[in-house]
Amino acid sequence: MELAFAASVYPTNGKRAIYEIRPHSSKLFTNKKRSFHNKFRCSVAVAPDGNRVSAVELENKKHDLLLAVQDTQRGLAATSDQRSIIEEALVSVEGYNMGAPIDMGVLDGTWRLQYTSAPDVLVLFEAAARLPFFQVGQIFQKFECRDQLFGGVIRNVVRWSVPNLLEEQEGATLVVSAKFDVVSVRNIYLQFEEIKIQDIKISEQLQALIAPALLPRSFLSLQILQFLRSFTAQVPVTNPGTGRRSVGGLYYLSYLDRNMLLGRAVGGGGVFVFTKAQPLEL
Repeated sequence: MELAFAASVYPTNGKRAIYEIRPHSSKLFTNKKRSFHNKFRCSVAVAPDGNRVSAVELENKKHDLLLAVQDTQRGLAATSDQRSIIEEALVSVEGYNMGAPIDMGVLDGTWRLQYTSAPDVLVLFEAAARLPFFQVGQIFQKFECRDQLFGGVIRNVVRWSVPNLLEEQEGATLVVSAKFDVVSVRNIYLQFEEIKIQDIKISEQLQALIAPALLPRSFLSLQILQFLRSFTAQVPVTNPGTGRRSVGGLYYLSYLDRNMLLGRAVGGGGVFVFTKAQPLEL
């Protein structure tokens, strides 16, 4: 695996000179010769085959990947042909820094899901497509590891709703939290710890049903509204029957920069395409 890096490129004719003009002078004269390559710089990366490519080419490949996943409903509606095109585009991007260690400072933050082939996520999209009383909004991964070297916390965040009872798309939040440890250059091991439901946002229709605006709101109705708005439920993740901590899983971070994160669940768990999002407060 090759390590991506930045370098300088310049014309093969390195003997050309640049002549400087001193300010406030009416004469032109030669101060000193400076190499032509010091005047023009651009970033390059190293592809898996060792060939240098420009940063512009890398950004184009990332753009192609995002275009490929754009009309798939985050993976739910992807055809076999689309999945093949996405896999090819994904592999093309993955090669550029696959040998570099995980940069915790870059990884830290909130990432929005754009595409996945993971069955445990697609089942949520399928349920939302089939059931009229269930909606799935945005899905995020939030990494908390800025000042860490060998691990941190990851929170999988799912915005969901029940139409007419909760606000559209983001009526409630499901958070699955896990600790993670860096076990190799690009692999992290996840140990799931807790599932939590929070941030209940009831719809205007339900509020009107509980406490009609045209009638005097009783103490009880106001208490019910307050309870629903502040409701939080959390359950520790353990193995059924044993009470022990749940079995974790390996997660391969195949590409990472400041605006894109690609991952693969080791063992055939699917691929993930994320883009950087605004900080998420939980």
